Amino acid sequence: MKRYPLKTIFTVVTLLCSSLFFAQEYSFKNYDWNEKETKVEIPEQYKNEKEVILERTTKIEIVVEGKTAKQYHLVHEKIFINSDDAIERNNKIYIPFSLDESVLINKARVILKNGSVIHLDKKDIKEDTDQERGIKYNYFAINGMEKGAVIEKIYVLQESPEFTGQTIKMQDDYPIANLNFELIYPNYLVFKTKSYNGLGEPVIDDKKIPNTAILALSEKNIPALDNDENYSNWNLQLKLFRYKLDENLMSGGRNLNNFKEFSTNLYERLNPELDKKVQKTLDDFCKTIPKSDDLQEQIWNIENKIKKTITYDRYIDNKETVANVIETKQANQTDILKIYLAVFKNFNIENNIVFTSNRYKIPFDKDFESFENLNELLFYFPSIKKYLTPTEVEYRIPLFPMTIANNNGLFIKEKTFAGVKMGIGEINFIEIPGNDISHDIMDITVDFTNDIENPLVTSNLSFGGYSGLNFQPIKDFASAEQYKTFLKNVAENYTVETEYKTLTTENDGTDFIGKKPFVLNVTYDGKDLTKKAGENYLFSVGETIGKQMEFYQENKRTLPVEIDYPHFYTRKIKIILPKGATVKNLDKFVMDFKTQINGKTEAAFISKYTKKGDEVLVENTEFYNIVNYPLNKFEDYKAVINAAADFNKIVIIVTK
Repeated sequence: MKRYPLKTIFTVVTLLCSSLFFAQEYSFKNYDWNEKETKVEIPEQYKNEKEVILERTTKIEIVVEGKTAKQYHLVHEKIFINSDDAIERNNKIYIPFSLDESVLINKARVILKNGSVIHLDKKDIKEDTDQERGIKYNYFAINGMEKGAVIEKIYVLQESPEFTGQTIKMQDDYPIANLNFELIYPNYLVFKTKSYNGLGEPVIDDKKIPNTAILALSEKNIPALDNDENYSNWNLQLKLFRYKLDENLMSGGRNLNNFKEFSTNLYERLNPELDKKVQKTLDDFCKTIPKSDDLQEQIWNIENKIKKTITYDRYIDNKETVANVIETKQANQTDILKIYLAVFKNFNIENNIVFTSNRYKIPFDKDFESFENLNELLFYFPSIKKYLTPTEVEYRIPLFPMTIANNNGLFIKEKTFAGVKMGIGEINFIEIPGNDISHDIMDITVDFTNDIENPLVTSNLSFGGYSGLNFQPIKDFASAEQYKTFLKNVAENYTVETEYKTLTTENDGTDFIGKKPFVLNVTYDGKDLTKKAGENYLFSVGETIGKQMEFYQENKRTLPVEIDYPHFYTRKIKIILPKGATVKNLDKFVMDFKTQINGKTEAAFISKYTKKGDEVLVENTEFYNIVNYPLNKFEDYKAVINAAADFNKIVIIVTK
């Protein structure tokens, strides 16, 4: 039996509490394209575009029949194809739903430039599998596509109504010539709405259909918003439209789907009174958790114990008590919260439950109480200001998924009123762990003394915080042979794919996540980095720091920068020369690039060198203190990013 997320369980919609309903068919049942249309007029301004959405019509209708409510969802699109890239991208029309869902209409056609029409039907639907994610998907396979063609598709689905909050994207990475959206519903319902990023406001028509309101929004000539810009948050910048059910005039329900009631109901559900038998099972479980006087370490021990002994599966059946969770070693979303809360209570650890969203998908708006913002879970510990993710097995406090940080969240805390404990919700900002946690340190020695043509390179590389998290869990989830191959692949990035002489690691495995950095120690011969040119030896010293990304931005930047997390790099390269040797190009190591915001340096790449006798010491620091950089600072930010790539290209000239 499928179990739904907590935000669905605690929906407080009172739609069906009255005996009076207006039963009806959905209004666009006979909606169709124009069968006689064999020529689509392309607006002059779009004739040279590679791809254009000429029309996008969306209709969502809520129909109440007896004691049930249904939702009908129509999408009608016309897409102008005018480039080889567009042909390749659209020769498969992906179907954004499962064929076993309630699909009422699903049709597509292609109108060619000469007026002929290619009709697609069920026999043209193919199935494919994303091997990497293990997901099957369906698509219409199109043959005979050409430049100047128009793809047209319509589908209608019957769904469960979404009253608690829905976001519709009104912009795309291609221009939209005409966009029309309608929300159709019984006129005794009142929806709260909000438009974002310059989108117009909707209008309501309650005259067109008896006892029905139509909330409509239309836009023309919506510009494309490039979805390929690196270091950005596309979904945050789009024109968006949000709606949620706010009132039911028939039942008298007001301020529906609010965070206050959600918090109260959730607290009651997750904090049941435990009988003696259940409490005994819990006490025995807690006795197996190592004790610590350091609060963060104690929380780490609790998290480690639960994640290593209880398997989380969002969709399994609820367990009756926390004792059943401990005994079966299985938990769904509700169960996992209950077990954490019960253990925290046993250890007397103050905490808040936090509900939030993925900032790259549905950004949390503190001024619009939408339950779709409550899809992700955290625990917050006020006394140490740290977070724990209860459902992601590879994380440990203070690390949690970066995609749900730098975002607002609903913090549910316990308060006592007149001797009664209850949950109170507050919206606060979720800080991401800073660059003091995600700190990478490189200590590299290049020794020419034994062989100037084949120097020995010794690299001690330390990866902290989120950087270390990329490596540490793998040891516990891979076979010994797989892990050996993984380390070899990692080492190749820092040895320029030459065979290493020695390779050792420290602090790998989940037992070190959030506690110590992952350390990689590698030695290798530098002959592949050395080229002889007459009496000189050219050594690619910059490549010893590993491959670096070079940031290109061919078109004018349109989106501000948003990175995953703050991070800091400290690098030292010691070059030991043979007695009497000379070295040139050291001036290339002097670099200073900074991004300043409000008078403060928030990103930088700074490099220098010193030479004493036969030793050269190169030192550089690179850091990104914040997550968001404004668009007007993009060129400065890009210069910092590219400085590391430029450093990577530095070659010194050594002469005996």
